Amino acid sequence: MKIVFDFGGVVFRWHPASFLARIWPHRIETLEQGAAAAAVFFQNYGGDWGLFDQGLISADEVVRRIAARTGWPLGEVAAVVRAVPDELMPIPATQVLIRDLRAAGHTLHFLSNMPLPFAEHLRKAYPLHEWFVSGLFSGHVKQIKPSAEMFALAERHFGVPPQELLFLDDHPVNVEAALARDWQAVLFTDPASARRELVSRRLLNA
Repeated sequence: MKIVFDFGGVVFRWHPASFLARIWPHRIETLEQGAAAAAVFFQNYGGDWGLFDQGLISADEVVRRIAARTGWPLGEVAAVVRAVPDELMPIPATQVLIRDLRAAGHTLHFLSNMPLPFAEHLRKAYPLHEWFVSGLFSGHVKQIKPSAEMFALAERHFGVPPQELLFLDDHPVNVEAALARDWQAVLFTDPASARRELVSRRLLNA
């Protein structure tokens, strides 16, 4: 089986509500406020941020657009964007899951919505080539999940029929898009539940 990992929230830590609360303690006091601010800032990964994810605008441009759209100070918006790479820390239990899947003989790929500067940071900071045979970043291919084009690109890049791909992603809309392409897919909530699902599918031993 070829297993495809999303990155943010699956392989690497990404929890926008708590992230913004840490970066903007003067502005955000609760996780509820953080979630509301994240919905405005990241626009559910559409809008300005979606263009940044696709590599269609630069970091400076997304900062300018978000500040203009929201009225938040330019410097505060820039501080959030600068802080994202440090937020993207590997999730230890997912690293163990990756190790165990590789040891079980599965081929691992990744498919990530990731702006170019953050993708380059991850490539330099972590041995992605040791964890995964290959992968696609949205910023490099100028497409974005959940578009059918992104999944079609992945199928061609991985070189296998969609039915042989199992996708782990933490966003329901991306899981639904994968299923619509005849991939197998699992909604990732945490590494332990993902492991149980993979065991139930006989892809790992209990």
